[in-house]
Amino acid sequence: MSDLIKVRAFIAPEDPEACMRFYEGHSKLLEIHFGIAKITSGNVDWINHKNTIVIIVEDETGTKTYGGARVQLADGEIPLPIETAIGKYDPKIYTDVRPGSAEICGMWNSKEVAGMGIGSLILCRVAVALMSQLPIDRVHVLCAPITTRMGKRVGAVIDTSLGNEGIFYYPKDDFIATAMIIKDVDVLSSAEPKERELMFDLRQNFNQIRTETGPKGNFEVFYQLALPGWGK
Repeated sequence: MSDLIKVRAFIAPEDPEACMRFYEGHSKLLEIHFGIAKITSGNVDWINHKNTIVIIVEDETGTKTYGGARVQLADGEIPLPIETAIGKYDPKIYTDVRPGSAEICGMWNSKEVAGMGIGSLILCRVAVALMSQLPIDRVHVLCAPITTRMGKRVGAVIDTSLGNEGIFYYPKDDFIATAMIIKDVDVLSSAEPKERELMFDLRQNFNQIRTETGPKGNFEVFYQLALPGWGK
């Protein structure tokens, strides 16, 4: 793995090749490690969707993909993955999702960066930081148990109005998923103070190189998060 890791954001149709690397890496991970061949955030509709923002983690050359996540805006064209995932269990999600809603979804990382904090915390942090560039005011997330902790750190709270106090059995009966929501994307009042500071720093400096610290030590990250095609 190269010394510098690049984390960049782009509107999905602007880079189809990177979208396919993202999709293939995510699909492979789900199938190999979890035995899941198909989940709602794993379809390919988003690749041509102008209201999907892709966050991709790459090597310095931009040819090797280590992980990523997506921010999908509700626009009536493509349902948010959370709608497709839990709508049959709790139809309330259909009224909760409206213009101004978005979802952080499709989060994954490869074995090469496992344990560095990239696939969970850094991607959560970047996804929330991006909100300042987008016309949204609330963000949904459907979290696995490990990402529920990360969600709380960056300002998401469990949406107890859905399911069984926010809990669903998805994508299989032996998997637990938790519905979470951020209702104040501009303020992030529920975020941990340190995380809030880091996210606001990314909002003020979309393009920067920063030394990050994860469970396996320090590493350099080059953030490229400006979305010139968007603006609140």
